[in-house]
Amino acid sequence: MASTRTILVFQHDANLNIIETTVTDVFPFNALEESNRLLFKDATTEHHVIVTEETIFHPQGGGQPSDTGVLKSPSSTFTVTAVRMNPRGQVLHLGLFEGSSALKKGETVEQAIDVEKRLLYSRLHTAGHVLGSAVRHLLEKEIRNFDELKASHFPDSAACEFQGSIEGKWKESIQNKLDGYVAAKMPVQIEWWDEEDFRSRGLERLIPDRSLVPEGEKSRVVNIVGAEVYPCGGTHVDTTDLCGPVTVKKISRKQGNSRVSYVVK
Repeated sequence: MASTRTILVFQHDANLNIIETTVTDVFPFNALEESNRLLFKDATTEHHVIVTEETIFHPQGGGQPSDTGVLKSPSSTFTVTAVRMNPRGQVLHLGLFEGSSALKKGETVEQAIDVEKRLLYSRLHTAGHVLGSAVRHLLEKEIRNFDELKASHFPDSAACEFQGSIEGKWKESIQNKLDGYVAAKMPVQIEWWDEEDFRSRGLERLIPDRSLVPEGEKSRVVNIVGAEVYPCGGTHVDTTDLCGPVTVKKISRKQGNSRVSYVVK
């Protein structure tokens, strides 16, 4: 299997829905190393994996589901059902060939993502950050030991988790703050920062673990202008209003932490 990292085109332009690129590897799912097979829960012996030089497919991670779509050449169509990234930085496109003709290493292919899914996932991801920002600005000084922990931006289980106990009485205030951020049409900017960029803004707490940033590269951040900055590799809408209506569903508490679930319409 090739060892070159895949160029993540979607991290630089999330509005690209179709690109041409080159196949660098094709193999049956069963030929994957065991550690990589474990990345795909629903794969069968019928599935294949394709690696390309570049990709517009977002691999599942950071709380965001993977894109789906197709890889096409004049003689073959490959339906992409799941996408993951292995520890070497290669994006693995799992899927099925239509018919008997397979893509070949070195072949030029057209990548096309499911645009409707991408937009939904981008709206959910941005909405999660907007919600996290709203809760931080509202409750950081109100909740003992407050901090943001992690988030899921999946359509059926979208939620942000926080350190500290957030009582149900805050739900309406969180919703109002969230509504204000969405209505404000705040720009959502993708930027690339080094450690000094974080420090100069007093955001040392956000400096990513160096092991997560490739040698010689800066960290990708999402700057919701006027609200908050998040280190993030996911896809986003361009302004907060494009999230659409975002509704706080429920606040639950467990072992001193709180979970605020949400939906977009």
